Amino acid sequence: MAKPAPKAKPAAAKKPAKPAAKPAAKPAKAAKPAPAKKPAPKKEEKKGPTAGASYHLSKRASDNKWQVFLTGSDKVIKTFDTKAEAQEYTKKMAANTGRTILTHASKGASKGKIQKR
Repeated sequence: MAKPAPKAKPAAAKKPAKPAAKPAAKPAKAAKPAPAKKPAPKKEEKKGPTAGASYHLSKRASDNKWQVFLTGSDKVIKTFDTKAEAQEYTKKMAANTGRTILTHASKGASKGKIQKR
């Protein structure tokens, strides 16, 4: 018998046509880049055990003398008989070292508290 004719493969199904391209939407305005921030200038770091310390001026209860010491230290730098002498000395020391002076009240309700100046 005669061979039957080979079957033709069915034609590939056509892909559905893509819908017409939509017009491209307007691109959103690009956000302006934030201005570059400059790093904050670094403060000079003081080194040593008394870095950033202030001079404290207070009256000792034991002998009623005025004493000068640094913040965070128990060591008394110098003692004076009067508050005026102590302030004069401390002002000179603070001017030379760039530190501040904190004076403690010696009388009244604020005794021992730092006075505002």
